[in-house]
Amino acid sequence: DLGDDKPEMVMISPNDPAAMVRYVDECREMNIPYLYDPSQQIVRLDAQDLRRGIEGALALFLNDYEFALVQKATRMSPAEIMQHVQFIVVTRGEQGASIYNGDEQIHIPVVPPSKIADPTGVGDAFRGGFLTAYRRGLDLETCGRVGALAATYCLEQQGPQGHSYTRQEFISRYRQYYDDQGKLDVLLGEEQPSPNTANF
Repeated sequence: DLGDDKPEMVMISPNDPAAMVRYVDECREMNIPYLYDPSQQIVRLDAQDLRRGIEGALALFLNDYEFALVQKATRMSPAEIMQHVQFIVVTRGEQGASIYNGDEQIHIPVVPPSKIADPTGVGDAFRGGFLTAYRRGLDLETCGRVGALAATYCLEQQGPQGHSYTRQEFISRYRQYYDDQGKLDVLLGEEQPSPNTANF
């Protein structure tokens, strides 16, 4: 019922399994690229539906445990999964994250937190940071590093939405760890977020 007002991209996250199947079908029918994150619903999704979701996706987002579950449920190897998606992002907790892009594997280390308060929402924060950079056309390694820093901000505060930062603060902290060669300047010319949000 969107008519011509279609989104440029859809993120399919874990919710009701039947709804997730419908979202996949709708995106495929409407030729809308989608990112697939079945997460905790992997065990509730039919293997065929899970496989269909992967086969039509632009990219797959999972943690390392979920990645193993997907392979077991679908009987697809990482190489077989890679044949269907442009890239796979696998978060690994304290070990950082891995981005699989064709034959390339990019390791994304964690950004050291000033303190560890609460891990709730860290994966979502990583994904939000990653997609913020991805939507602006930045390379996958930079996307992963932006995600890692967004995750660290979340980890340092109690609750998944109790933190905030300006774009300049985020970029300055990013540059303490990584040389982005000015790539993140693309964020500075855009409208600033409200002070109580952690997303761009």
